[in-house]
Amino acid sequence: MKYGLGMPDQSHRDRLAFTLVELLTAIAIIGILAALLLLAISQAKVRAQQTQCANNLHQLGIGLQAFVGDNGAYPLYSNPNYYHGAYPEYKVMWMTALQYTELSVPGNSANHVLFHTWSSEGVWKCPAGNKPPDWPQDLGYEGYGYNAYGMSARTDTNSLGLGGHYVWDPPRVPAPPVSESEVVNPSEMMAIGDGFIGGNDIIKDGVWIFERTYEVTDDLGSTQRAYARHQGSANVVFCDGHVESPTLQFLFADTSDAALVRWNRDHLPHREKLSP
Repeated sequence: MKYGLGMPDQSHRDRLAFTLVELLTAIAIIGILAALLLLAISQAKVRAQQTQCANNLHQLGIGLQAFVGDNGAYPLYSNPNYYHGAYPEYKVMWMTALQYTELSVPGNSANHVLFHTWSSEGVWKCPAGNKPPDWPQDLGYEGYGYNAYGMSARTDTNSLGLGGHYVWDPPRVPAPPVSESEVVNPSEMMAIGDGFIGGNDIIKDGVWIFERTYEVTDDLGSTQRAYARHQGSANVVFCDGHVESPTLQFLFADTSDAALVRWNRDHLPHREKLSP
């Protein structure tokens, strides 16, 4: 008697093969799983960047509190007479004051490049705030800004922020400094945040001022970039050192007292500064 393995019949071979519908279904499932994986990775990256940004601001808040503890006042937004002996402990501007370093005022020299390189690295750079490819090459793109002016109208003769007094009055020297006691409610006073100036549904990014004003322009799609940076929010460190992530809508569009008082050292809303 002969035994052997015979060839499967046609119906058996058909049962072993994928049909076109089954193949397309498998491809569709793999595609959906891949899309979900990419979405999860993207969301994890966004969360990691926001966490790193908040950590950066926490460190800057520690530096700010150390400066205030040493000097009894907040850093000047800028100190153009530094090289003439004015307020030597305040260096040339708020960034260098917090680092206790000496860098020249940005201008038309190599120091301009040096400043913008230093101020866009490490703790000073928001990991989600990247310089656009069409941004002017000679213009810096800063990660964080100082609440130097508070609620402002550029015709004012006095600032409500932390960067000094009489910042708009000629010769536009923001001095004397704002003393620690002038900040009525440190836990409600914003100090340093993502580098945004906003108002009237427009936000400008990449600046070293953190400000709310009606005088602002959209630069190369800056409003869209601002909303994309931290999914519609911004990271902010307050004068007492704690960090929050308020929405851009709350920061730059909300007209409630709760939203407006956080800009001003006297803890008043100053609603009169919302329009010309």
